[in-house]
Amino acid sequence: MKKLLLAAMVLLIVGTADAQRRHGYRRQRVADDYYRPRVGLTGGLNIANTISSRNSDFSTNTKLGANVGLFVDVPIAYPLSFQPEILYSQKGYRANTVYGDFAQRANFIDVPLLLKLKLAPAFNVLVGPQISFLMNTRNTYYDGFNVIQQDRYTYNGDKTFIGGVAGVSIDLNRNVELRGRYNIDFRENNPNGSSGVPAFRNQVWQVGLGFKF
Repeated sequence: MKKLLLAAMVLLIVGTADAQRRHGYRRQRVADDYYRPRVGLTGGLNIANTISSRNSDFSTNTKLGANVGLFVDVPIAYPLSFQPEILYSQKGYRANTVYGDFAQRANFIDVPLLLKLKLAPAFNVLVGPQISFLMNTRNTYYDGFNVIQQDRYTYNGDKTFIGGVAGVSIDLNRNVELRGRYNIDFRENNPNGSSGVPAFRNQVWQVGLGFKF
């Protein structure tokens, strides 16, 4: 009987030690994984329109576009990390005018510089500034019968804009995240209204997926 009790005690001690070792290994692996920088690809849908700071009644209809790019997740100290990105982003708007329907497509390179806060194991909040570089613009007019399209519209004003980004991401698994964001320009595009272009600020709702490596 004593031998059986001794054997059981030995097995219990060995099992407990092995479980602690495995648990410590898993915790260390999770910690090591968090502090390892990750590189990723992202893509998704833009729902864009424009607003005005000076006229609360000014608004335009939304125009759909795409966003695609690269990002890097650099841990700072748990639960905070730094996530810079570079994105090709399609913005614009639609509006009804006395001359017919009007749509503008503006293609940007966006550079969000985001702080990422992990609030739960799979839930993150992101916020930070964004630098946007206007690449080209296309205006399309519909008069009800004909389509008059002006490609490579030349905007002579400042083509660099500062904005802000706020959003969330949900880790679907270790390598895939679902993301949703809102970004807006801090100042108006073409504030003097020159070249017949109204003053406005771009605002965009974004949804998409991120793939981390």
